[in-house]
Amino acid sequence: MIRVVLVDDQTLVRRGIRSLLELAGDIAIAAEAGDGEEAVPLIRREKPDVVLLDVRMPKKDGVAVLREMHGAGDLPPTILLTTFDDDEALLEGVKAGARGYLLKDVSLEQLTDAIRTVAQGGTVIRPAVTERVLRGLEHVRRDFDALSPPDPLTKREIEILRLMAGGYSNREIADALGTAEGTVKNHASSILSKLGVRDRTRAVLKALELGYI
Repeated sequence: MIRVVLVDDQTLVRRGIRSLLELAGDIAIAAEAGDGEEAVPLIRREKPDVVLLDVRMPKKDGVAVLREMHGAGDLPPTILLTTFDDDEALLEGVKAGARGYLLKDVSLEQLTDAIRTVAQGGTVIRPAVTERVLRGLEHVRRDFDALSPPDPLTKREIEILRLMAGGYSNREIADALGTAEGTVKNHASSILSKLGVRDRTRAVLKALELGYI
């Protein structure tokens, strides 16, 4: 059983997530907290397998909780939750030790898959592709000369591709994933090569078509 601590200042959100997770046979809510100050001692006491942590909360926000616990070396695998695309806060959260982030409108399958992935040591970086992003890509011609089917991407390449889709630079991606900027550049080159495209924008479009993001 994967034990989860849920931290969110909205009671209805906590009840909704608890109800969803009760449908999964291998995941259980061990405890809940309504703000960041309450969350830190609760998480330390419960020692859960995964923390679901709201970004925006009173008293102490999710990023502050991450920084405190990560700095003390007792941060469990954590997924940030948000109701909107707050790129700056989410990137800061990943830098502070979060294993990834999700929007609160994800499906039950996406939520449970994310919890299982993080509990097993993986990451969940899935920036939402908003209408604003899609509008910005409309001018790009879809003249791909990609391999059919393209070579499969590695798990790390998919993580980097999703951050690329969020508009992050190589340096920001490197900081978020705790790796060197040169390593990110090498992965980015491999992504372009495998997808058969010549720039990051076309890589995002191709990734949309293939279902990577």
